[in-house]
Amino acid sequence: MKFAADNLHGLNPVVIEAFERLDAEPIKRMASQFEKAGADYIDINPGRLGRKNEDRMAFMIESVQSVSDLRLILDSPDPRLLEIGLGVIRGRPILSALSLEPEKISKILPLAKKCNAELVILLMDADSFTPPSVEEKMTLAIELRELCLEAGLGDEDLIFDPVLPNLTWHDAMSRIGEAVRTVRLLSSGAIFQEHARTMCGLSNLRSGVKRLFQTEFELVAMAALAGAGIEIVLANAMDGQVTNQIALLKQMS
Repeated sequence: MKFAADNLHGLNPVVIEAFERLDAEPIKRMASQFEKAGADYIDINPGRLGRKNEDRMAFMIESVQSVSDLRLILDSPDPRLLEIGLGVIRGRPILSALSLEPEKISKILPLAKKCNAELVILLMDADSFTPPSVEEKMTLAIELRELCLEAGLGDEDLIFDPVLPNLTWHDAMSRIGEAVRTVRLLSSGAIFQEHARTMCGLSNLRSGVKRLFQTEFELVAMAALAGAGIEIVLANAMDGQVTNQIALLKQMS
Protein backbone atom coordinates (compact mmCIF):
# COMPACT_ATOMS: atom_id res chain seq x y z
CA MET A 1 0.00 0.00 0.00
CA LYS A 2 1.19 3.49 -0.89
CA PHE A 3 0.19 6.82 0.54
CA ALA A 4 -0.71 10.09 -1.20
CA ALA A 5 -0.85 13.29 0.86
CA ASP A 6 -4.08 15.10 0.02
CA ASN A 7 -3.62 18.31 2.04
CA LEU A 8 -2.78 20.60 -0.87
CA HIS A 9 -6.29 21.53 -1.92
CA GLY A 10 -8.11 24.76 -2.59
CA LEU A 11 -10.09 24.69 0.68
CA ASN A 12 -7.03 24.49 2.90
CA PRO A 13 -6.52 27.92 4.56
CA VAL A 14 -2.75 27.59 4.09
CA VAL A 15 -3.23 27.10 0.34
CA ILE A 16 -5.80 29.90 0.12
CA GLU A 17 -3.39 32.36 1.75
CA ALA A 18 -0.51 31.17 -0.45
CA PHE A 19 -2.69 31.77 -3.52
CA GLU A 20 -3.65 35.27 -2.40
CA ARG A 21 -0.06 36.31 -1.73
CA LEU A 22 1.56 34.12 -4.39
CA ASP A 23 3.83 33.03 -1.57
CA ALA A 24 5.36 29.62 -2.25
CA GLU A 25 6.91 29.14 1.20
CA PRO A 26 3.84 27.68 3.00
CA ILE A 27 3.35 25.16 0.20
CA LYS A 28 7.05 24.26 0.24
CA ARG A 29 6.94 23.69 4.00
CA MET A 30 3.93 21.42 3.68
CA ALA A 31 5.51 19.42 0.86
CA SER A 32 8.62 18.86 2.97
CA GLN A 33 6.43 17.70 5.87
CA PHE A 34 4.68 15.20 3.59
CA GLU A 35 8.00 13.55 2.79
CA LYS A 36 8.87 13.29 6.47
CA ALA A 37 5.43 11.75 7.10
CA GLY A 38 6.22 8.95 4.63
CA ALA A 39 4.11 10.03 1.66
CA ASP A 40 4.77 8.34 -1.67
CA TYR A 41 2.74 10.82 -3.72
CA ILE A 42 1.41 14.35 -3.34
CA ASP A 43 -2.08 15.18 -4.60
CA ILE A 44 -2.36 18.65 -6.14
CA ASN A 45 -5.93 19.96 -6.10
CA PRO A 46 -6.28 23.74 -6.51
CA GLY A 47 -10.08 23.66 -6.41
CA ARG A 48 -12.17 25.63 -8.84
CA LEU A 49 -10.22 28.50 -10.37
CA GLY A 50 -11.47 31.27 -12.62
CA ARG A 51 -9.66 32.05 -15.83
CA LYS A 52 -7.57 34.83 -14.29
CA ASN A 53 -6.35 32.49 -11.53
CA GLU A 54 -5.56 29.42 -13.63
CA ASP A 55 -1.85 30.04 -13.09
CA ARG A 56 -2.28 28.85 -9.48
CA MET A 57 -2.16 25.26 -10.72
CA ALA A 58 1.34 25.77 -12.13
CA PHE A 59 2.27 27.79 -9.03
CA MET A 60 1.36 24.87 -6.74
CA ILE A 61 3.23 22.31 -8.80
CA GLU A 62 6.38 24.39 -9.18
CA SER A 63 6.37 25.20 -5.45
CA VAL A 64 6.18 21.51 -4.53
CA GLN A 65 8.73 20.41 -7.11
CA SER A 66 11.25 22.94 -5.80
CA VAL A 67 11.53 20.93 -2.56
CA SER A 68 10.28 17.42 -3.35
CA ASP A 69 10.82 14.69 -5.92
CA LEU A 70 7.69 12.75 -4.95
CA ARG A 71 5.36 11.88 -7.80
CA LEU A 72 2.40 14.20 -8.21
CA ILE A 73 -1.27 13.49 -8.78
CA LEU A 74 -2.93 16.31 -10.70
CA ASP A 75 -6.44 16.39 -9.27
CA SER A 76 -9.10 18.55 -10.92
CA PRO A 77 -12.43 18.16 -12.71
CA ASP A 78 -11.32 20.94 -15.07
CA PRO A 79 -9.43 19.61 -18.12
CA ARG A 80 -7.91 23.05 -18.68
CA LEU A 81 -6.28 23.05 -15.24
CA LEU A 82 -4.95 19.54 -15.83
CA GLU A 83 -3.43 20.69 -19.11
CA ILE A 84 -1.76 23.64 -17.41
CA GLY A 85 -0.34 21.31 -14.77
CA LEU A 86 0.99 18.95 -17.40
CA GLY A 87 2.98 21.84 -18.85
CA VAL A 88 5.17 22.15 -15.75
CA ILE A 89 5.17 18.73 -14.10
CA ARG A 90 8.36 16.66 -13.94
CA GLY A 91 8.24 12.92 -14.50
CA ARG A 92 5.29 10.82 -15.54
CA PRO A 93 2.02 12.43 -14.46
CA ILE A 94 -1.01 10.90 -12.79
CA LEU A 95 -4.29 12.54 -13.78
CA SER A 96 -7.36 12.49 -11.53
CA ALA A 97 -9.96 11.82 -12.57
CA LEU A 98 -12.06 10.27 -15.31
CA SER A 99 -15.75 9.35 -14.96
CA LEU A 100 -18.58 8.75 -17.43
CA GLU A 101 -19.34 12.47 -17.58
CA PRO A 102 -19.25 13.37 -21.29
CA GLU A 103 -16.86 16.32 -20.91
CA LYS A 104 -14.34 14.16 -19.06
CA ILE A 105 -14.56 11.40 -21.64
CA SER A 106 -14.06 13.88 -24.48
CA LYS A 107 -11.28 15.96 -22.89
CA ILE A 108 -9.49 14.19 -20.04
CA LEU A 109 -9.18 10.80 -21.73
CA PRO A 110 -7.39 12.18 -24.85
CA LEU A 111 -5.21 14.32 -22.60
CA ALA A 112 -4.09 11.26 -20.64
CA LYS A 113 -3.17 9.44 -23.84
CA LYS A 114 -1.37 12.44 -25.32
CA CYS A 115 0.76 12.96 -22.21
CA ASN A 116 1.38 9.28 -21.44
CA ALA A 117 -0.26 9.75 -18.06
CA GLU A 118 -1.57 7.26 -15.56
CA LEU A 119 -5.27 7.88 -15.10
CA VAL A 120 -7.47 7.67 -12.02
CA ILE A 121 -10.96 6.38 -12.83
CA LEU A 122 -13.74 7.42 -10.47
CA LEU A 123 -16.58 4.89 -10.54
CA MET A 124 -19.17 7.59 -11.20
CA ASP A 125 -21.79 7.76 -13.94
CA ALA A 126 -22.57 10.43 -16.52
CA ASP A 127 -24.43 12.47 -13.89
CA SER A 128 -21.47 12.41 -11.47
CA PHE A 129 -23.33 9.95 -9.23
CA THR A 130 -21.51 7.11 -7.50
CA PRO A 131 -23.74 4.04 -7.14
CA PRO A 132 -23.91 2.20 -3.81
CA SER A 133 -23.60 -1.45 -4.86
CA VAL A 134 -20.64 -3.54 -5.98
CA GLU A 135 -22.57 -4.69 -9.05
CA GLU A 136 -23.21 -1.13 -10.21
CA LYS A 137 -19.60 -0.14 -9.54
CA MET A 138 -18.35 -3.10 -11.55
CA THR A 139 -20.58 -2.12 -14.48
CA LEU A 140 -18.99 1.33 -14.46
CA ALA A 141 -15.48 -0.10 -14.11
CA ILE A 142 -15.97 -2.36 -17.13
CA GLU A 143 -17.43 0.43 -19.28
CA LEU A 144 -14.78 2.98 -18.35
CA ARG A 145 -11.96 0.48 -18.83
CA GLU A 146 -13.20 -0.30 -22.34
CA LEU A 147 -13.23 3.40 -23.22
CA CYS A 148 -9.68 3.79 -21.93
CA LEU A 149 -8.38 0.77 -23.83
CA GLU A 150 -10.06 1.99 -27.02
CA ALA A 151 -8.29 5.34 -26.52
CA GLY A 152 -4.92 3.59 -26.40
CA LEU A 153 -4.23 3.37 -22.67
CA GLY A 154 -3.16 0.06 -21.10
CA ASP A 155 -4.48 -1.69 -18.02
CA GLU A 156 -1.26 -0.79 -16.22
CA ASP A 157 -2.12 2.92 -16.72
CA LEU A 158 -5.51 2.74 -14.97
CA ILE A 159 -6.23 3.27 -11.26
CA PHE A 160 -9.82 2.60 -10.12
CA ASP A 161 -11.42 4.57 -7.27
CA PRO A 162 -14.77 3.21 -5.98
CA VAL A 163 -15.36 6.55 -4.18
CA LEU A 164 -15.88 6.51 -0.44
CA PRO A 165 -18.98 8.29 0.93
CA ASN A 166 -19.21 11.12 3.40
CA LEU A 167 -20.11 9.79 6.83
CA THR A 168 -23.21 12.02 6.92
CA TRP A 169 -24.84 9.95 4.17
CA HIS A 170 -27.63 7.76 5.54
CA ASP A 171 -26.12 4.61 4.00
CA ALA A 172 -22.47 5.54 4.57
CA MET A 173 -21.48 2.36 6.42
CA SER A 174 -22.89 0.01 3.80
CA ARG A 175 -21.27 2.09 1.05
CA ILE A 176 -17.88 1.79 2.76
CA GLY A 177 -18.34 -1.97 2.84
CA GLU A 178 -19.26 -2.04 -0.83
CA ALA A 179 -16.20 0.06 -1.68
CA VAL A 180 -13.98 -2.39 0.21
CA ARG A 181 -15.53 -5.31 -1.67
CA THR A 182 -15.05 -3.47 -4.95
CA VAL A 183 -11.34 -3.00 -4.21
CA ARG A 184 -11.03 -6.68 -3.31
CA LEU A 185 -12.61 -7.83 -6.57
CA LEU A 186 -10.54 -5.47 -8.71
CA SER A 187 -7.22 -6.10 -7.00
CA SER A 188 -7.67 -9.88 -6.93
CA GLY A 189 -8.12 -10.13 -10.69
CA ALA A 190 -11.66 -11.49 -10.38
CA ILE A 191 -13.09 -8.90 -12.77
CA PHE A 192 -10.49 -8.40 -15.50
CA GLN A 193 -8.61 -11.70 -15.04
CA GLU A 194 -5.60 -9.72 -13.90
CA HIS A 195 -4.76 -7.41 -11.01
CA ALA A 196 -6.28 -3.94 -11.35
CA ARG A 197 -4.83 -0.96 -9.54
CA THR A 198 -7.01 0.80 -6.96
CA MET A 199 -7.15 4.01 -4.95
CA CYS A 200 -9.43 5.56 -2.31
CA GLY A 201 -9.66 9.01 -0.74
CA LEU A 202 -10.00 8.47 3.01
CA SER A 203 -10.58 12.15 3.65
CA ASN A 204 -13.91 11.93 1.83
CA LEU A 205 -15.30 10.22 4.92
CA ARG A 206 -14.99 13.21 7.25
CA SER A 207 -14.83 16.07 4.77
CA GLY A 208 -16.56 19.03 6.37
CA VAL A 209 -17.67 17.02 9.41
CA LYS A 210 -14.50 16.35 11.40
CA ARG A 211 -16.12 17.66 14.56
CA LEU A 212 -18.87 15.04 14.29
CA PHE A 213 -16.76 11.97 13.53
CA GLN A 214 -13.49 10.80 15.05
CA THR A 215 -10.34 9.82 13.14
CA GLU A 216 -11.06 6.17 14.03
CA PHE A 217 -13.49 5.97 11.12
CA GLU A 218 -10.63 6.65 8.70
CA LEU A 219 -8.29 4.26 10.51
CA VAL A 220 -10.76 1.37 10.41
CA ALA A 221 -11.65 2.00 6.77
CA MET A 222 -7.95 2.16 5.91
CA ALA A 223 -7.25 -1.19 7.55
CA ALA A 224 -10.17 -2.79 5.71
CA LEU A 225 -9.00 -1.37 2.38
CA ALA A 226 -5.44 -2.51 3.03
CA GLY A 227 -6.72 -6.03 3.64
CA ALA A 228 -8.66 -5.85 0.37
CA GLY A 229 -5.49 -5.00 -1.57
CA ILE A 230 -5.74 -1.23 -2.06
CA GLU A 231 -2.69 0.21 -3.84
CA ILE A 232 -2.95 3.91 -2.93
CA VAL A 233 -4.76 5.73 -0.13
CA LEU A 234 -5.19 9.50 -0.21
CA ALA A 235 -5.07 10.77 3.34
CA ASN A 236 -4.23 13.63 5.66
CA ALA A 237 -0.45 13.68 5.95
CA MET A 238 -0.65 16.12 8.87
CA ASP A 239 -2.60 13.73 11.10
CA GLY A 240 -0.22 11.66 13.22
CA GLN A 241 -2.79 8.94 13.90
CA VAL A 242 -3.30 8.42 10.18
CA THR A 243 0.37 8.45 9.24
CA ASN A 244 1.31 6.12 12.11
CA GLN A 245 -1.28 3.58 10.98
CA ILE A 246 -0.09 3.83 7.39
CA ALA A 247 3.48 3.17 8.53
CA LEU A 248 2.33 0.06 10.43
CA LEU A 249 0.31 -1.23 7.49
CA LYS A 250 3.28 -0.75 5.17
CA GLN A 251 5.47 -2.79 7.51
CA MET A 252 2.91 -5.60 7.54
CA SER A 253 2.38 -5.71 3.77
